Amino acid sequence: MTKDQKVILVQELVEQFKQYPNFLITDTEGMNVAQVGMLRRAAFEANIPIRVVKNSLIVKALSQVEGDYEAAYPALKRQSAVFFTNETSFKTAAKLIKEFRSKGNTKPTLKVAFVEASSFFGDDQIDTLIKLKSKEELVGEIIGLLQSPMQNVLGALNSGGNILHGVLKTLESR
Repeated sequence: MTKDQKVILVQELVEQFKQYPNFLITDTEGMNVAQVGMLRRAAFEANIPIRVVKNSLIVKALSQVEGDYEAAYPALKRQSAVFFTNETSFKTAAKLIKEFRSKGNTKPTLKVAFVEASSFFGDDQIDTLIKLKSKEELVGEIIGLLQSPMQNVLGALNSGGNILHGVLKTLESR
């Protein structure tokens, strides 16, 4: 790869990191071409962009993106693949990695993930990412919790009105 090609690739990576601020970097060392092809196909079917790229190019791209990614640099060893995700698809990417390994593959393993300005280091964090709720899910739960007491009060007032009406109707008939 020539220097000009590397510069172009770094610029493409910078644009992808800007477009997808949430991403997972995995270790794909030791995977054969067929396995990488299956991983790419699974990511494509899940609408998750994936790039297998040299770690030095990832470092160059991350250094040009706004944010603090220096803590990830020591984890960038061996061959890497980057899964670019949005606010909700990071869970899909983590599930995809776990399902891919459940089919008898030992790779890819999670090196580092950046989700909602938080960083997750190590493969043991894959289950945490799967269980992690997105911002939209949390907002929905909070709204549901706030609406619940109001709905209970309205329900009690409505049922109380029916009871009061029934009592008045009974008294009227006597």
